[in-house]
Amino acid sequence: MTKKDFPGIHFYDQGFVDLYNQTWAWVEDYWHKGTTRNKLQKQYFNYPNNKTLNQFEAIMSTFFLVYSNRHFPVMPQLDCFYERQESDGAIRGDYGIDDGKPVHARDNPESLNPPLFSWAEYNLYHKIGNKKRIKEILPVLENYFNWIEATFKRDNGLYATPLSATKMENSPRKEGFYFIDFNAQQAMNALYMAELGDILNDKEISFKYKRQYFSLKTRINSQMWNEEDGIYYDLDREGNQVRIKTIAAFWPLLAELPNEAKSEQLIAQLKNGETFGVEHPYPSLAADEESFDRHGLACRGSVYPPFTFMVIKGLEKYGAYELAREAAIRHLYYMLDALHPEGKEKGMLWEAYCPRSEGHARWPGHPHFPRPQFLGYTALSTITLMIENVLGLCISLPRKTVDWIIPTLEIMGIENLSLKRNLITILSSKSGRGWEIRLESEKLYYFTIDIIGKKKKTLPIPSGKCSMLIDKL
Repeated sequence: MTKKDFPGIHFYDQGFVDLYNQTWAWVEDYWHKGTTRNKLQKQYFNYPNNKTLNQFEAIMSTFFLVYSNRHFPVMPQLDCFYERQESDGAIRGDYGIDDGKPVHARDNPESLNPPLFSWAEYNLYHKIGNKKRIKEILPVLENYFNWIEATFKRDNGLYATPLSATKMENSPRKEGFYFIDFNAQQAMNALYMAELGDILNDKEISFKYKRQYFSLKTRINSQMWNEEDGIYYDLDREGNQVRIKTIAAFWPLLAELPNEAKSEQLIAQLKNGETFGVEHPYPSLAADEESFDRHGLACRGSVYPPFTFMVIKGLEKYGAYELAREAAIRHLYYMLDALHPEGKEKGMLWEAYCPRSEGHARWPGHPHFPRPQFLGYTALSTITLMIENVLGLCISLPRKTVDWIIPTLEIMGIENLSLKRNLITILSSKSGRGWEIRLESEKLYYFTIDIIGKKKKTLPIPSGKCSMLIDKL
Protein backbone atom coordinates (compact mmCIF):
# COMPACT_ATOMS: atom_id res chain seq x y z
CA MET A 1 0.00 0.00 0.00
CA THR A 2 1.41 3.38 -0.98
CA LYS A 3 0.78 6.65 0.80
CA LYS A 4 -1.18 7.82 -2.25
CA ASP A 5 -3.90 5.24 -1.53
CA PHE A 6 -5.41 7.31 1.26
CA PRO A 7 -5.51 11.04 2.11
CA GLY A 8 -2.29 12.49 3.51
CA ILE A 9 -2.60 14.80 6.50
CA HIS A 10 -0.44 17.71 7.64
CA PHE A 11 -0.33 18.80 11.28
CA TYR A 12 2.20 20.60 13.45
CA ASP A 13 2.54 17.55 15.75
CA GLN A 14 4.23 14.85 13.65
CA GLY A 15 3.19 12.24 16.25
CA PHE A 16 -0.44 12.66 15.18
CA VAL A 17 0.51 12.32 11.50
CA ASP A 18 2.54 9.14 12.19
CA LEU A 19 -0.32 7.67 14.23
CA TYR A 20 -2.76 8.36 11.37
CA ASN A 21 -0.45 6.81 8.75
CA GLN A 22 0.34 3.81 10.94
CA THR A 23 -3.38 3.13 11.52
CA TRP A 24 -3.99 2.79 7.77
CA ALA A 25 -1.08 0.34 7.55
CA TRP A 26 -2.55 -1.75 10.41
CA VAL A 27 -6.06 -1.67 8.87
CA GLU A 28 -4.65 -3.56 5.88
CA ASP A 29 -4.23 -6.68 8.06
CA TYR A 30 -7.81 -6.79 9.40
CA TRP A 31 -9.60 -7.96 6.25
CA HIS A 32 -11.35 -11.33 6.05
CA LYS A 33 -12.95 -13.25 3.19
CA GLY A 34 -16.40 -14.78 3.40
CA THR A 35 -16.52 -18.58 3.04
CA THR A 36 -19.02 -20.93 1.44
CA ARG A 37 -20.02 -21.92 4.99
CA ASN A 38 -20.48 -18.50 6.64
CA LYS A 39 -21.73 -16.79 3.42
CA LEU A 40 -20.42 -13.43 4.66
CA GLN A 41 -19.36 -10.76 2.15
CA LYS A 42 -16.33 -11.60 0.03
CA GLN A 43 -14.31 -8.99 1.94
CA TYR A 44 -15.09 -7.50 5.35
CA PHE A 45 -13.19 -5.77 8.17
CA ASN A 46 -13.04 -7.45 11.59
CA TYR A 47 -10.72 -7.77 14.60
CA PRO A 48 -8.51 -10.88 13.97
CA ASN A 49 -9.37 -12.54 17.32
CA ASN A 50 -13.12 -12.03 17.06
CA LYS A 51 -15.26 -15.18 16.98
CA THR A 52 -18.21 -13.17 15.71
CA LEU A 53 -18.91 -10.23 13.41
CA ASN A 54 -20.41 -7.59 15.71
CA GLN A 55 -22.98 -5.07 14.51
CA PHE A 56 -21.81 -2.11 16.65
CA GLU A 57 -18.17 -2.60 15.66
CA ALA A 58 -19.09 -2.99 11.97
CA ILE A 59 -21.22 0.18 11.97
CA MET A 60 -18.54 2.25 13.73
CA SER A 61 -15.86 1.01 11.31
CA THR A 62 -17.70 2.65 8.38
CA PHE A 63 -16.93 6.09 9.86
CA PHE A 64 -13.20 5.67 9.21
CA LEU A 65 -13.17 3.21 6.28
CA VAL A 66 -15.05 5.82 4.25
CA TYR A 67 -11.85 7.93 4.24
CA SER A 68 -9.70 5.27 2.54
CA ASN A 69 -10.21 6.85 -0.93
CA ARG A 70 -12.07 3.65 -1.95
CA HIS A 71 -8.93 1.60 -1.29
CA PHE A 72 -11.00 -0.43 1.20
CA PRO A 73 -14.66 -1.42 0.70
CA VAL A 74 -17.12 0.12 3.17
CA MET A 75 -20.59 -1.16 2.21
CA PRO A 76 -19.89 -4.86 3.03
CA GLN A 77 -19.61 -3.90 6.71
CA LEU A 78 -23.35 -3.19 6.70
CA ASP A 79 -24.42 -5.59 3.94
CA CYS A 80 -23.19 -8.57 5.99
CA PHE A 81 -26.03 -7.74 8.40
CA TYR A 82 -28.72 -6.70 5.90
CA GLU A 83 -28.39 -10.03 4.08
CA ARG A 84 -29.20 -11.85 7.32
CA GLN A 85 -32.41 -10.00 8.10
CA GLU A 86 -35.14 -12.38 9.25
CA SER A 87 -38.73 -12.39 8.04
CA ASP A 88 -39.93 -10.35 11.06
CA GLY A 89 -37.29 -7.68 10.40
CA ALA A 90 -34.80 -8.83 13.05
CA ILE A 91 -31.10 -8.18 12.48
CA ARG A 92 -28.96 -9.73 15.20
CA GLY A 93 -26.01 -8.08 16.93
CA ASP A 94 -23.56 -10.95 16.37
CA TYR A 95 -23.01 -13.57 13.67
CA GLY A 96 -20.53 -16.43 14.00
CA ILE A 97 -17.40 -16.21 11.85
CA ASP A 98 -17.46 -20.00 11.36
CA ASP A 99 -21.04 -20.51 10.18
CA GLY A 100 -22.54 -17.01 9.76
CA LYS A 101 -25.39 -17.88 12.14
CA PRO A 102 -26.82 -15.55 14.82
CA VAL A 103 -25.14 -15.76 18.23
CA HIS A 104 -27.48 -15.21 21.20
CA ALA A 105 -26.19 -14.47 24.71
CA ARG A 106 -28.09 -15.44 27.87
CA ASP A 107 -28.25 -11.79 28.97
CA ASN A 108 -29.32 -10.63 25.50
CA PRO A 109 -31.59 -13.36 24.07
CA GLU A 110 -32.66 -11.32 21.00
CA SER A 111 -29.02 -10.38 20.27
CA LEU A 112 -29.89 -6.67 20.12
CA ASN A 113 -27.30 -3.93 19.48
CA PRO A 114 -27.55 -0.11 19.30
CA PRO A 115 -29.79 0.70 16.27
CA LEU A 116 -27.37 2.90 14.33
CA PHE A 117 -27.63 1.68 10.71
CA SER A 118 -29.56 4.75 9.50
CA TRP A 119 -26.96 7.13 11.02
CA ALA A 120 -24.15 5.22 9.29
CA GLU A 121 -26.00 5.20 5.94
CA TYR A 122 -26.64 8.95 6.16
CA ASN A 123 -22.92 9.53 6.78
CA LEU A 124 -21.96 7.24 3.87
CA TYR A 125 -24.34 9.09 1.56
CA HIS A 126 -22.63 12.41 2.32
CA LYS A 127 -19.15 10.94 1.87
CA ILE A 128 -19.82 8.69 -1.17
CA GLY A 129 -22.97 10.18 -2.70
CA ASN A 130 -24.71 6.94 -3.69
CA LYS A 131 -28.45 7.77 -3.77
CA LYS A 132 -29.35 4.47 -5.44
CA ARG A 133 -28.09 2.60 -2.37
CA ILE A 134 -30.49 4.53 -0.08
CA LYS A 135 -33.44 3.37 -2.21
CA GLU A 136 -32.22 -0.24 -2.04
CA ILE A 137 -31.56 -0.48 1.70
CA LEU A 138 -34.44 1.66 3.05
CA PRO A 139 -36.95 -1.26 3.12
CA VAL A 140 -34.42 -3.29 5.17
CA LEU A 141 -34.03 -0.43 7.65
CA GLU A 142 -37.81 0.07 7.86
CA ASN A 143 -38.36 -3.60 8.70
CA TYR A 144 -35.57 -3.45 11.28
CA PHE A 145 -37.14 -0.35 12.89
CA ASN A 146 -40.52 -2.10 13.02
CA TRP A 147 -38.98 -5.20 14.64
CA ILE A 148 -37.36 -3.12 17.40
CA GLU A 149 -40.65 -1.33 17.99
CA ALA A 150 -42.70 -4.55 18.11
CA THR A 151 -40.21 -6.35 20.38
CA PHE A 152 -38.96 -3.70 22.83
CA LYS A 153 -41.41 -0.77 22.95
CA ARG A 154 -43.57 -0.60 26.08
CA ASP A 155 -46.92 1.06 26.77
CA ASN A 156 -45.22 4.24 28.05
CA GLY A 157 -43.66 4.74 24.59
CA LEU A 158 -40.12 3.97 25.80
CA TYR A 159 -37.94 0.96 24.93
CA ALA A 160 -36.95 -1.68 27.50
CA THR A 161 -33.83 -3.63 26.51
CA PRO A 162 -31.10 -5.72 28.15
CA LEU A 163 -28.17 -3.68 29.49
CA SER A 164 -25.76 -5.57 27.19
CA ALA A 165 -27.66 -4.16 24.16
CA THR A 166 -26.11 -0.79 25.08
CA LYS A 167 -22.50 -2.14 24.82
CA MET A 168 -21.99 -1.15 28.48
CA GLU A 169 -22.28 -4.59 30.09
CA ASN A 170 -20.74 -3.99 33.54
CA SER A 171 -21.92 -0.40 33.93
CA PRO A 172 -23.50 0.10 37.41
CA ARG A 173 -26.96 0.39 35.87
CA LYS A 174 -28.50 -2.89 37.04
CA GLU A 175 -31.60 -1.10 38.36
CA GLY A 176 -32.22 0.40 34.93
CA PHE A 177 -35.06 -0.94 32.80
CA TYR A 178 -35.48 1.87 30.26
CA PHE A 179 -31.94 2.87 29.26
CA ILE A 180 -31.27 6.45 28.18
CA ASP A 181 -28.68 5.48 25.54
CA PHE A 182 -30.85 2.92 23.74
CA ASN A 183 -33.89 5.23 23.76
CA ALA A 184 -31.81 8.14 22.42
CA GLN A 185 -30.31 5.83 19.77
CA GLN A 186 -33.78 4.77 18.64
CA ALA A 187 -34.81 8.43 18.46
CA MET A 188 -31.68 9.01 16.37
CA ASN A 189 -32.65 6.01 14.23
CA ALA A 190 -36.00 7.71 13.51
CA LEU A 191 -34.29 11.08 12.87
CA TYR A 192 -31.97 9.61 10.22
CA MET A 193 -34.71 7.45 8.70
CA ALA A 194 -36.58 10.74 8.10
CA GLU A 195 -33.37 12.23 6.61
CA LEU A 196 -33.01 9.23 4.26
CA GLY A 197 -36.65 9.74 3.25
CA ASP A 198 -35.86 13.40 2.46
CA ILE A 199 -32.87 12.35 0.31
CA LEU A 200 -35.27 10.23 -1.79
CA ASN A 201 -37.87 13.02 -1.72
CA ASP A 202 -40.26 10.51 -0.12
CA LYS A 203 -42.52 12.76 1.97
CA GLU A 204 -44.47 9.83 3.43
CA ILE A 205 -41.39 8.16 4.92
CA SER A 206 -39.98 11.48 6.07
CA PHE A 207 -43.21 12.47 7.85
CA LYS A 208 -43.69 9.01 9.40
CA TYR A 209 -40.27 8.96 11.05
CA LYS A 210 -40.29 12.63 12.04
CA ARG A 211 -43.47 11.88 13.97
CA GLN A 212 -41.77 8.89 15.64
CA TYR A 213 -38.76 11.05 16.45
CA PHE A 214 -40.71 13.89 18.07
CA SER A 215 -42.87 11.47 20.03
CA LEU A 216 -39.83 9.73 21.53
CA LYS A 217 -38.01 13.05 22.02
CA THR A 218 -40.91 14.38 24.12
CA ARG A 219 -41.01 11.24 26.28
CA ILE A 220 -37.25 11.19 26.88
CA ASN A 221 -37.15 14.89 27.80
CA SER A 222 -40.16 14.70 30.10
CA GLN A 223 -39.26 11.44 31.89
CA MET A 224 -35.47 10.96 31.72
CA TRP A 225 -34.13 14.51 32.15
CA ASN A 226 -33.25 15.67 35.68
CA GLU A 227 -33.31 19.46 35.92
CA GLU A 228 -31.63 19.54 39.35
CA ASP A 229 -28.64 17.43 38.25
CA GLY A 230 -28.53 18.73 34.66
CA ILE A 231 -28.30 15.27 33.08
CA TYR A 232 -30.36 12.42 31.61
CA TYR A 233 -30.89 9.21 33.62
CA ASP A 234 -32.12 5.66 33.03
CA LEU A 235 -35.53 4.71 34.44
CA ASP A 236 -36.30 1.66 36.57
CA ARG A 237 -39.22 -0.70 35.90
CA GLU A 238 -41.63 1.66 37.67
CA GLY A 239 -40.45 4.65 35.68
CA ASN A 240 -38.37 6.26 38.46
CA GLN A 241 -35.04 7.82 37.57
CA VAL A 242 -31.92 5.83 38.48
CA ARG A 243 -29.57 8.65 39.46
CA ILE A 244 -26.24 7.27 38.24
CA LYS A 245 -24.33 9.48 35.81
CA THR A 246 -22.85 7.56 32.87
CA ILE A 247 -21.55 8.40 29.40
CA ALA A 248 -24.89 7.06 28.10
CA ALA A 249 -26.44 10.41 29.10
CA PHE A 250 -24.71 12.11 26.14
CA TRP A 251 -26.31 10.10 23.31
CA PRO A 252 -29.22 12.63 23.46
CA LEU A 253 -26.80 15.34 22.21
CA LEU A 254 -26.07 13.30 19.09
CA ALA A 255 -29.82 12.63 18.69
CA GLU A 256 -30.49 16.40 19.00
CA LEU A 257 -32.95 15.87 21.88
CA PRO A 258 -32.08 18.64 24.40
CA ASN A 259 -33.09 22.28 23.91
CA GLU A 260 -30.46 24.98 24.34
CA ALA A 261 -30.83 25.21 28.13
CA LYS A 262 -30.54 21.45 28.62
CA SER A 263 -27.61 21.18 26.20
CA GLU A 264 -25.72 23.88 28.14
CA GLN A 265 -26.16 21.90 31.37
CA LEU A 266 -25.02 18.69 29.67
CA ILE A 267 -21.98 20.40 28.15
CA ALA A 268 -21.15 21.84 31.59
CA GLN A 269 -20.88 18.22 32.83
CA LEU A 270 -18.18 17.59 30.21
CA LYS A 271 -16.18 20.55 31.57
CA ASN A 272 -16.66 19.61 35.23
CA GLY A 273 -13.49 17.93 36.56
CA GLU A 274 -15.51 16.19 39.26
CA THR A 275 -17.82 14.38 36.82
CA PHE A 276 -16.85 13.92 33.13
CA GLY A 277 -14.22 16.62 32.57
CA VAL A 278 -11.36 14.40 33.76
CA GLU A 279 -7.84 14.29 32.31
CA HIS A 280 -8.63 11.84 29.48
CA PRO A 281 -11.98 12.64 27.79
CA TYR A 282 -14.47 11.05 28.35
CA PRO A 283 -14.97 8.45 31.11
CA SER A 284 -17.78 5.88 30.85
CA LEU A 285 -18.83 6.71 34.44
CA ALA A 286 -18.77 10.09 36.21
CA ALA A 287 -15.73 10.47 38.47
CA ASP A 288 -17.90 11.33 41.51
CA GLU A 289 -19.91 8.08 41.33
CA GLU A 290 -19.22 5.50 44.04
CA SER A 291 -18.45 2.75 41.48
CA PHE A 292 -15.93 4.89 39.56
CA ASP A 293 -12.46 3.35 39.35
CA ARG A 294 -9.41 5.29 38.15
CA HIS A 295 -8.11 2.12 36.46
CA GLY A 296 -11.27 1.92 34.35
CA LEU A 297 -12.66 -1.53 35.25
CA ALA A 298 -14.41 -1.61 31.85
CA CYS A 299 -17.52 0.63 32.12
CA ARG A 300 -16.69 1.79 35.65
CA GLY A 301 -14.69 4.68 34.25
CA SER A 302 -12.71 3.50 31.20
CA VAL A 303 -12.44 5.83 28.22
CA TYR A 304 -13.78 3.99 25.14
CA PRO A 305 -12.97 5.60 21.75
CA PRO A 306 -16.50 5.06 20.28
CA PHE A 307 -18.12 6.77 23.29
CA THR A 308 -15.68 9.68 23.12
CA PHE A 309 -16.41 9.83 19.37
CA MET A 310 -20.15 9.93 20.13
CA VAL A 311 -19.75 12.80 22.63
CA ILE A 312 -17.58 14.82 20.22
CA LYS A 313 -20.06 14.36 17.37
CA GLY A 314 -22.84 15.42 19.78
CA LEU A 315 -20.92 18.58 20.69
CA GLU A 316 -20.75 19.44 16.97
CA LYS A 317 -24.56 19.32 16.78
CA TYR A 318 -24.70 22.17 19.31
CA GLY A 319 -21.91 24.24 17.72
CA ALA A 320 -19.37 23.46 20.47
CA TYR A 321 -16.57 22.99 17.91
CA GLU A 322 -13.78 24.33 20.11
CA LEU A 323 -14.57 21.99 23.02
CA ALA A 324 -14.95 19.10 20.54
CA ARG A 325 -11.53 19.82 19.03
CA GLU A 326 -9.85 20.26 22.41
CA ALA A 327 -11.30 16.91 23.59
CA ALA A 328 -10.18 15.15 20.39
CA ILE A 329 -6.62 16.47 20.75
CA ARG A 330 -6.37 15.52 24.44
CA HIS A 331 -7.79 12.06 23.72
CA LEU A 332 -5.26 11.53 20.92
CA TYR A 333 -2.36 12.61 23.14
CA TYR A 334 -3.34 9.94 25.68
CA MET A 335 -3.52 7.37 22.88
CA LEU A 336 -0.07 8.45 21.70
CA ASP A 337 1.31 8.07 25.25
CA ALA A 338 0.02 4.49 25.43
CA LEU A 339 1.56 3.78 22.03
CA HIS A 340 4.97 4.90 23.33
CA PRO A 341 4.97 3.87 27.02
CA GLU A 342 7.98 4.20 29.28
CA GLY A 343 9.51 0.97 30.59
CA LYS A 344 9.17 -2.56 29.24
CA GLU A 345 5.49 -2.59 28.28
CA LYS A 346 4.87 -2.82 24.53
CA GLY A 347 3.15 0.17 22.98
CA MET A 348 -0.30 -0.45 21.47
CA LEU A 349 -3.60 1.14 20.62
CA TRP A 350 -6.19 -0.14 23.08
CA GLU A 351 -9.93 -0.82 23.27
CA ALA A 352 -10.14 1.29 26.46
CA TYR A 353 -7.99 3.73 28.43
CA CYS A 354 -7.55 4.98 32.00
CA PRO A 355 -9.62 8.09 32.70
CA ARG A 356 -7.23 9.89 35.07
CA SER A 357 -3.76 8.79 33.98
CA GLU A 358 -1.74 7.51 31.03
CA GLY A 359 -2.05 3.96 29.76
CA HIS A 360 -4.72 1.41 28.97
CA ALA A 361 -7.61 0.59 31.30
CA ARG A 362 -7.43 -2.41 33.63
CA TRP A 363 -9.98 -4.88 34.96
CA PRO A 364 -8.43 -7.42 37.36
CA GLY A 365 -9.52 -10.99 36.65
CA HIS A 366 -10.21 -10.20 32.98
CA PRO A 367 -6.94 -10.89 31.11
CA HIS A 368 -8.51 -10.21 27.69
CA PHE A 369 -9.51 -6.65 28.63
CA PRO A 370 -8.74 -4.29 27.03
CA ARG A 371 -8.14 -5.76 23.58
CA PRO A 372 -4.86 -4.55 21.99
CA GLN A 373 -4.85 -2.98 18.52
CA PHE A 374 -8.64 -2.96 18.56
CA LEU A 375 -8.88 -0.84 15.42
CA GLY A 376 -12.66 -1.06 15.08
CA TYR A 377 -12.75 1.40 17.99
CA THR A 378 -9.39 3.18 17.94
CA ALA A 379 -9.33 4.14 14.25
CA LEU A 380 -12.41 6.30 14.93
CA SER A 381 -10.02 8.52 16.89
CA THR A 382 -6.79 8.22 14.91
CA ILE A 383 -8.49 8.66 11.49
CA THR A 384 -12.01 10.13 11.76
CA LEU A 385 -11.52 12.54 14.67
CA MET A 386 -8.15 13.49 13.18
CA ILE A 387 -9.74 14.53 9.85
CA GLU A 388 -13.06 15.89 11.11
CA ASN A 389 -12.17 17.51 14.44
CA VAL A 390 -8.43 18.09 14.70
CA LEU A 391 -8.11 19.29 11.09
CA GLY A 392 -11.79 20.38 11.19
CA LEU A 393 -13.01 19.19 7.77
CA CYS A 394 -16.68 18.45 7.07
CA ILE A 395 -17.47 16.98 3.65
CA SER A 396 -20.69 16.50 1.71
CA LEU A 397 -20.34 15.01 -1.74
CA PRO A 398 -23.99 15.47 -2.84
CA ARG A 399 -23.84 19.15 -1.86
CA LYS A 400 -20.33 19.49 -3.37
CA THR A 401 -19.21 21.24 -0.17
CA VAL A 402 -16.14 21.13 2.04
CA ASP A 403 -16.39 23.13 5.28
CA TRP A 404 -13.22 23.90 7.22
CA ILE A 405 -14.15 24.78 10.80
CA ILE A 406 -11.18 25.79 12.98
CA PRO A 407 -10.72 27.99 16.08
CA THR A 408 -7.37 29.39 14.89
CA LEU A 409 -5.17 29.10 11.82
CA GLU A 410 -2.40 26.55 12.14
CA ILE A 411 -0.01 24.87 9.69
CA MET A 412 -2.15 21.90 8.69
CA GLY A 413 -4.28 20.38 5.95
CA ILE A 414 -5.09 17.36 3.83
CA GLU A 415 -3.83 16.07 0.47
CA ASN A 416 -5.54 13.83 -2.10
CA LEU A 417 -8.88 13.47 -0.31
CA SER A 418 -11.24 11.66 -2.67
CA LEU A 419 -14.65 13.19 -3.39
CA LYS A 420 -15.79 10.38 -5.68
CA ARG A 421 -13.88 11.13 -8.91
CA ASN A 422 -12.37 14.32 -7.56
CA LEU A 423 -9.15 14.49 -5.51
CA ILE A 424 -8.82 17.65 -3.43
CA THR A 425 -5.97 19.19 -1.42
CA ILE A 426 -6.35 21.94 1.22
CA LEU A 427 -3.22 23.23 3.00
CA SER A 428 -2.70 26.26 5.23
CA SER A 429 0.70 27.86 5.76
CA LYS A 430 2.20 31.15 6.88
CA SER A 431 4.34 33.24 4.56
CA GLY A 432 5.58 36.82 4.46
CA ARG A 433 2.16 37.79 3.10
CA GLY A 434 0.34 36.29 6.10
CA TRP A 435 -1.81 33.14 6.35
CA GLU A 436 -2.37 31.45 3.01
CA ILE A 437 -4.57 28.52 2.01
CA ARG A 438 -3.49 26.52 -1.02
CA LEU A 439 -6.16 24.52 -2.81
CA GLU A 440 -6.04 21.92 -5.55
CA SER A 441 -8.96 20.13 -7.15
CA GLU A 442 -9.93 18.25 -10.31
CA LYS A 443 -13.52 19.58 -10.33
CA LEU A 444 -15.54 22.51 -9.00
CA TYR A 445 -16.70 22.41 -5.35
CA TYR A 446 -17.74 24.95 -2.70
CA PHE A 447 -15.28 25.66 0.09
CA THR A 448 -16.28 27.33 3.35
CA ILE A 449 -13.59 28.58 5.70
CA ASP A 450 -14.97 29.18 9.21
CA ILE A 451 -12.46 30.58 11.70
CA ILE A 452 -14.78 30.37 14.69
CA GLY A 453 -15.99 33.78 15.84
CA LYS A 454 -13.65 35.64 13.44
CA LYS A 455 -14.30 34.89 9.77
CA LYS A 456 -16.65 32.82 7.65
CA LYS A 457 -16.60 32.82 3.87
CA THR A 458 -17.87 30.44 1.16
CA LEU A 459 -16.13 30.40 -2.21
CA PRO A 460 -16.50 28.29 -5.37
CA ILE A 461 -13.19 26.48 -5.97
CA PRO A 462 -12.53 25.81 -9.66
CA SER A 463 -10.55 22.86 -10.99
CA GLY A 464 -6.79 23.28 -10.90
CA LYS A 465 -4.60 25.04 -8.34
CA CYS A 466 -5.31 28.26 -6.51
CA SER A 467 -4.48 30.02 -3.26
CA MET A 468 -6.12 32.60 -1.03
CA LEU A 469 -4.81 35.01 1.58
CA ILE A 470 -6.96 34.95 4.72
CA ASP A 471 -6.47 38.67 5.42
CA LYS A 472 -7.92 39.51 1.99
CA LEU A 473 -11.15 37.55 2.54
